[in-house]
Amino acid sequence: MKTRAVIALGANLGDKEKTISKAQKEIGKLRGVELIANSKKYRSQAVTEQGVDPSEPEYLNAVTIIDTTLSPKKLLSRLNEIENKFGRIRSARWAARTLDLDIITFGTSVVETTSLVIPHPRAQERAFVLIPWLEVDPEAVLTGAGPVKELAKGMDSMVWVIQ
Repeated sequence: MKTRAVIALGANLGDKEKTISKAQKEIGKLRGVELIANSKKYRSQAVTEQGVDPSEPEYLNAVTIIDTTLSPKKLLSRLNEIENKFGRIRSARWAARTLDLDIITFGTSVVETTSLVIPHPRAQERAFVLIPWLEVDPEAVLTGAGPVKELAKGMDSMVWVIQ
């Protein structure tokens, strides 16, 4: 049985545009994954533990929608392998990174483990997730929070499309 999943991609180190494009292709090649849609790429300011920080390198973000037969845990494992392939170093939470892949939703599942929380706990606050997601799925609903088009109201000025 296939489950629709939404994955957010972000990078603020290295060749961000190339990394996001290649990572989207890698996700689509995973066994047990069918690529449904890739959003355009969007620029956004870095978000740190203290909030938006314009002194940090700017992010490039996108959203990929897939159908998958993988479990949430197995999908996370495969996404971590892709991050590692692109040089992801987990030095500190909120640190700059070559690639960040987050599972935003997994069907309507609610998952809470030490290594995985779905839906992503801060997705509803993040224009760099909601705006690209809305682009590829105008009827999207964030489980437990509501329609993405409602959540994203007023956030258009927080991200800038590059493609």
